[in-house]
Amino acid sequence: MNIWQQITKKRSFEDSSVLESILSYLILGIWAFICIFPIYWVLVTSVKEPHVVNQGPFYIPFVDFQPSLHAWEFVFMQESMNTLRPFFNTVIISLISAFITLLIGSMAGYALVRIHYRPKIVSIACFILILILAILLITRMGLDWRMVLTSGTAIFLLFIFTLSRRFKASLGNNDIGFWMISQRILPPVVVVIPVYIFYQQLGILDTYLAMVITYVAINIPIVVWLMRDFFFSIPVDLEENAALDGASRYRIFTTIVLPLSKPGLSATFMLVLILCWNEYLLSLFISMTDTQTLPLMIASMNTTRGPQWWYMSVIIILMIIPVILIALFLYRFIVRGLLVGAIKG
Repeated sequence: MNIWQQITKKRSFEDSSVLESILSYLILGIWAFICIFPIYWVLVTSVKEPHVVNQGPFYIPFVDFQPSLHAWEFVFMQESMNTLRPFFNTVIISLISAFITLLIGSMAGYALVRIHYRPKIVSIACFILILILAILLITRMGLDWRMVLTSGTAIFLLFIFTLSRRFKASLGNNDIGFWMISQRILPPVVVVIPVYIFYQQLGILDTYLAMVITYVAINIPIVVWLMRDFFFSIPVDLEENAALDGASRYRIFTTIVLPLSKPGLSATFMLVLILCWNEYLLSLFISMTDTQTLPLMIASMNTTRGPQWWYMSVIIILMIIPVILIALFLYRFIVRGLLVGAIKG
């Protein structure tokens, strides 16, 4: 038997040959290097002096250059207040937004799985028409928004309980789910200016309230879409038995569905937390000084003297450590959550 046959021979159908194993590990090694090297580069840059960074690429501490804690001392000692405020802003806004998004999105996802909705198309069209009319009456004619809201609600309810019954065309739960996820497909830059003007008129720019509302609104569709799949995997027999014992829909959801959905909740929470943690465009318009987040702080370090890579590297490390710690804490739930639905039967 020659060498080629030896390295391509398989012991069984499930086993891989020597050549396949070598290629697999080679590809995984290259991919691991691509993923890990940027983190290593940031770590190395954070312990470089400014002149070392500007002179050229140096990779190995104590060999190519002498490490220094100059950047760390500047960020945490001289600029501690300017560093800690964006850090705590990011932590508070991201955690609150992720929890609220997960709470509302999981309830909406459960409702789309277990409760059958049949909203009529004509009712949706009527709501949109009344909404547009109300905006025109408030902005162009200067009518009081309370009077417009009351009148519009009364007209809409009157239409729902009378004329809408003559129309049959309606939507289903899948249509509602697709409509919700389609909101995420919309580029955020489209709604940035209207949201900015809206918050400016309400006087809540540069506040935690504005940041949390925005983050929750843009991430709810993702939570609804992901949690629907996890709720589909839960046997409906468990809920039916609980209902026969007298449990309400709310009790079934909180005591049966949510505990069984811990893996899905953990994976979804981690994804939403990362999206909130890294959000840049919306926070650029909504936040200023009081609610500035770490992504904005890093971007602001590109001064007239050029990017200050040594300081930026320290802030980037500070930014990724909390997410890594939370991911390690939720690791076993995240792995189980990602595998739900991958294998059926």
